[in-house]
Amino acid sequence: MKKILSFLFLGLVVYACAKVPLTGRMQLAAVPNEEIMPLVNEQYQTFKKDSKLLSNTPDGQKVVRVGERISKAVEEFLVKEGYQDLVKSFKWEFNLAESDQVNAWCMPGGKVAFYTAIMPVCQDENGIAVVMGHEVAHAVASHARERMSNGMLANLGISAVSVAIGQNPTLTQQIFLQSVGIGSELGMLSFSRKHELEADELGLIFMAMAGYDPRTAPAFWERMAKVGGEAPPEFLSTHPGPDRRIEKLNANMAKAMEYYNAAK
Repeated sequence: MKKILSFLFLGLVVYACAKVPLTGRMQLAAVPNEEIMPLVNEQYQTFKKDSKLLSNTPDGQKVVRVGERISKAVEEFLVKEGYQDLVKSFKWEFNLAESDQVNAWCMPGGKVAFYTAIMPVCQDENGIAVVMGHEVAHAVASHARERMSNGMLANLGISAVSVAIGQNPTLTQQIFLQSVGIGSELGMLSFSRKHELEADELGLIFMAMAGYDPRTAPAFWERMAKVGGEAPPEFLSTHPGPDRRIEKLNANMAKAMEYYNAAK
């Protein structure tokens, strides 16, 4: 009986898997996008309502311009690679909000927010493209869905995921907020670091596809390291340390340059 249950569980996990574009990594995708997007729209509307948006300012227009340019290039690539269904799930929106947090984030479906405090670190549109490529990569790689699927699986077991979405909205929303980085649990941090490095790799290529020089990415992280102050140890952070990120970026630079030269 245990063997049968094990095979059944394995079959369910395999059935609920998807492949990340470009990296080819297999990921758990037990929660359908149709269930996630209402939560996304609700939270993003709340963010816009509660924030001072500066998207019509010169800096805000830079964020919008870079976001539209990168998302267009990425969608064209994804269509060529056969990811039409993924492209249909995107409803891109780019906003700059006033905040002293040196941060940016992206919700599923392409809802992106930059905070004003990160703009001096970006310096110019190439710097914005480093951050934007990274955030767009989170959406393309469906990282929030993967985190949410793993969170639901850890709490309930895969056979109960679909039931829980309909019958336990409080737990579903809590796991969703953790999955997009609003709230955190130590148990999910190492998983988040893997996603951050994958988003760095994809983001480097995405900015290059849009014609932004990927060689500016390591310099951005050098600047970010200087404003980090007394950053927490990497094992207690959802984000890898700048040195590690720079090392990984340089390792992927040759591949990114191929896309950059092709975009010229």
